[in-house]
Amino acid sequence: MMQNLARSRLAAMFAALALSFGFNANAAAQGKAPLKIGFVFVSPIGESGWTYQHNQGRLALEAALGSQVQTSVVESVAEGPDAERVMRDLAAQGHQLIFATSFGYLEPALKVAAAFPDVKLEHAGGYKTAANVNTYNARYYEARYLAGMIAGKVSRSGTAGYVAGFPVPEVVQGINAFALGMRSVNPAAQVKVLWLNSWFDPPREREAAQTLINQGADVLTNHSGSPAVPQVAQEHFKSKGVQLIAYQSDMRATAPDAQLAAVTHHWGSYYTSVAQAVLLGHWQPKPVWGSMKDDMVQLSAVSPRLPQDVRALVEARRKAIVGGGFKPFSAPLTDNQGKLRLDKGWLDDGAIATMDWFVQGVVGSVPRQ
Repeated sequence: MMQNLARSRLAAMFAALALSFGFNANAAAQGKAPLKIGFVFVSPIGESGWTYQHNQGRLALEAALGSQVQTSVVESVAEGPDAERVMRDLAAQGHQLIFATSFGYLEPALKVAAAFPDVKLEHAGGYKTAANVNTYNARYYEARYLAGMIAGKVSRSGTAGYVAGFPVPEVVQGINAFALGMRSVNPAAQVKVLWLNSWFDPPREREAAQTLINQGADVLTNHSGSPAVPQVAQEHFKSKGVQLIAYQSDMRATAPDAQLAAVTHHWGSYYTSVAQAVLLGHWQPKPVWGSMKDDMVQLSAVSPRLPQDVRALVEARRKAIVGGGFKPFSAPLTDNQGKLRLDKGWLDDGAIATMDWFVQGVVGSVPRQ
């Protein structure tokens, strides 16, 4: 199970990039071949989205460590046997560190790790580790809550549409947090969800977005990998007033009029710190679950056309989350079947990490896989 990474640990880790880690690694690297690092991506890199943000992290790693590292990328790798084959090939080619950046890569990563015990593998979003496998993720739900607040304030219909990939806890967390944020400012608001059962399928993402608009949604968001949902929002901005909360990347280039804000991912500091740890022989399989406080996820590109009082409200809540004074999954929590799930306090990490139910205000159910 993922554990929350304390702020002090991340701060020390990232500060080390500019201080002793950097100097020590330079010294250690004298006369040595560069550390070969492989990145496995589930979709094309493109110009925005999940894979694009991970690739931006790779580029930041290269910029930070220069000749100490040599990175390779394999794009559009399907989850399952293809992922295992690609990771085996990277390990056999001498890559000492591999980042497996999609949820369905976990079991393949574990198999490859068992066959190559000297290779370190880092898996995004997983829930199992091994002697040479670590997992890392971010609390996207924190920024999703803020995004929901914006949606609740601007939606005229009180209905948001959410295009979702697979029904894994990470996605369910985001949907629930978005709904809770929306209903914190509009108690009657609802979030309609359409599942893709795919991370990257532009035609189906587009179709789902259009269906949600037809069902009354005037704010769209998504947990999928292409710019299709932002494109649909932009197309209907003038005619139907559809607006967008972007995900993964700032999508203003795609939806310059429709975008209200973006929940963005930031991997550069983490990737650099992991590579430094491998270079210095300090790497350990300690799961990381970063946060807005750690700058792994942020609410970015907040539109200046939002009323000042809305921006101030969202910023105050952001500060409360970062400071620990507010938890998005706080009591009372009732599910969308009317069952009280939490009557006091807030959900702990274990409950959040295994979330498989929808809060009140979400239309639909979580499919059982």
